[in-house]
Amino acid sequence: MSGTNHLLSKTRYHQLECAELSDPFSILGPQFDNDDLLNVWMPGAINVSLVLDDGQTIALSQPHHGAFVLSSSHALKDLDLTARYYELAIEWQSGVQQIADPYQFHNIYPSKAALLEPSSQYKEMGAQLLTVSRDGKEVTGVRFVVYAPNASTVSVIGDFNSWDGRRHPLQRMDDGLWGLFVPSLSEGERYKFELKDSTGNLLPNKADPWGYDSEQYPSFASKVYNQQGYQWKDSAWCQREVTEKHTEALSFYELHAGSWRRDHNGDFLNYRQLADQLVPYLVEMGYTHVELMPISEHPFYGSWGYQTIGMFSPTSRYGSPDDFKYFVDQCHQAGVGVVLDWVPAHFPSDEHGLANFDGTALFNDPDPRRGWHQDWKSYIYDYGREHVRRFLVANALYWLDNFHIDGLRVDAVASMLYLDYSREHDQWIPNRDGGNHNYDAIDLLKWVNLEAYRHYPNVMTIAEESTAFDGVSRPVDLNGLGFGFKWNMGWMHDSLAYFQEESVHRKWHHDTITFPLVYAFSENYVLSLSHDEVVYGKGAIANKMPGDEWQQMANARAYYGYMYGMPGKKLNFMGAEFGQKTEWNHDAELDWSLLEQPQYQGMQNLTRDLNQVYRQYPALHQLDCSDRGFEWRVELDRENSILAWERLSEQGEQRVLVAANLTPDPKVAYRIGVPLAGRYELILNSDAEYYNGSQYPVTSDAVAEAIAVGESPFSIVVNLPPLSTQYWLFHADK
Repeated sequence: MSGTNHLLSKTRYHQLECAELSDPFSILGPQFDNDDLLNVWMPGAINVSLVLDDGQTIALSQPHHGAFVLSSSHALKDLDLTARYYELAIEWQSGVQQIADPYQFHNIYPSKAALLEPSSQYKEMGAQLLTVSRDGKEVTGVRFVVYAPNASTVSVIGDFNSWDGRRHPLQRMDDGLWGLFVPSLSEGERYKFELKDSTGNLLPNKADPWGYDSEQYPSFASKVYNQQGYQWKDSAWCQREVTEKHTEALSFYELHAGSWRRDHNGDFLNYRQLADQLVPYLVEMGYTHVELMPISEHPFYGSWGYQTIGMFSPTSRYGSPDDFKYFVDQCHQAGVGVVLDWVPAHFPSDEHGLANFDGTALFNDPDPRRGWHQDWKSYIYDYGREHVRRFLVANALYWLDNFHIDGLRVDAVASMLYLDYSREHDQWIPNRDGGNHNYDAIDLLKWVNLEAYRHYPNVMTIAEESTAFDGVSRPVDLNGLGFGFKWNMGWMHDSLAYFQEESVHRKWHHDTITFPLVYAFSENYVLSLSHDEVVYGKGAIANKMPGDEWQQMANARAYYGYMYGMPGKKLNFMGAEFGQKTEWNHDAELDWSLLEQPQYQGMQNLTRDLNQVYRQYPALHQLDCSDRGFEWRVELDRENSILAWERLSEQGEQRVLVAANLTPDPKVAYRIGVPLAGRYELILNSDAEYYNGSQYPVTSDAVAEAIAVGESPFSIVVNLPPLSTQYWLFHADK
């Protein structure tokens, strides 16, 4: 019979047996134009029977090992399986299994338009739980879709088919896609893709690039995840009014989920435990946002998440995706926003990931001068390829959509912008104009920002960018990159360099601490004291400070007072809020026992109050990104290492004077010029007893006298305690 020739030719049989079939629908399942009514490939099965919906069971013949056929010789010429739902009863050594044949489900693949639109791509790619209809029967299962244009064959493997690549070959579709709907699979199923390159060589089994859940070593398997299962309770947060973030008080607590706290056994807290302990702490401390170091799945814990493989999967070290949603939900219900570190700059070379995915450099430029990052020993995404661009934009939107994330802090932006980043002159390829700007990366970043703000107008995007690249936080339509904010790496470097000087030497470095104001409004800045400043021998923030233990903590308190009084949003890495002296160790929790000592409790008290004052007084945050909100009062007193400035609210109706004495010598009756008559009320003093300060005597009020200082027609006289920062609220004369 001609049908058997179709199925059992030596070529076809070899393709089935060796998992080399790229068009399984042409031979498996119901046949349209053949004497074979049904072909089934089930290697390892003893017998296979057709089970119809009316209960009729028909045994299939087995012309070859693994091959089962129902042909017209069964006198069932009127049996049309091309439109009829059926199942297969499979006899294995271990027993009988009844399943729906996946090769009866045609034309259930996503539209090209859905795949081209980043906001819908993540709803189509990877493993999607679906319910499909066939012959009036509703069938649930999982549709697998993967992009591998240069593979010769692709199979999905998992527990459901004993990880046998022969059992579920995917159908090659248009545009480099492969897909198959597998009935009866449900959430939690483990799977990977088995691929062969263009010449038929077997590649290492690959995790799903669009995998939404994953396992740790040794399997590194992807897992089917129901994206709609979690019941959110943060509607009030998500439906809040769209606000202008540049004018808000934004105070970020940067956190590494694995080392903030551990349980009594020293093990990780899961996302739910972390939420239950962290959220009340954030509220108590007055932070507006928690910024999580990358939680996208990463095989090497010691990379802190910056060597990401599962871009769509929250790391399972701390629980399931729903557990992470609970974390975000709890933050939102408490009024705390969540920002994620996002890493589109590079990906690691682990064989189960994107590297050499279909036997080619599918996600990176094959030329190491553009495609390999020498410092981080990882691949660089090829931003000039459309599928890479859409993959990354879709990933950004996925976190904002499915996990209600409030912002993305984009890591290593400088390495994306410059083709010669950290390279010698002969290790990079210039752009088409002969320069070092990566035009493809620039376009990608603009697209990410445009899409993020278009779909989620309350979102924030924040660039970690360490150069003078123009317009990082300028809108795209004004020829900028379109980020909402940029980390102020220059301020971080200069201010820390100054504070690490012995106080007696600071007068020789006075320009170092005043220089950041020259460029303070060139971008929308976040003043960041991040994890990068407390690792690799740099020392903790408090430990960087000179002097004995008291002076170190006093310097740290003065530094934080100076930071919160400066223009720019605020970010502190965990542990710095109470002055932890040791460097961050990702293998242990913070040293919470330090809070039993007054100097650390005092530092924590100060950080809490700084957050509250920063949020309470509009003058300290409304014009963080505008030079209209800052006026020097004492800029050039290098001999005394004293600084003073005023912060102004949007309409100028509120003023807060900040004065810092950055030496251990108190300054008695120090006169500061001010522009207006009125009274100044002391609202914060970092030297107060509550903060474990020296309690040097100060007044709570200072009245402006008609005594000119420099260009200021009035002045006040105050005592400035040693190594301290004070905040004074202005009250105009009535």
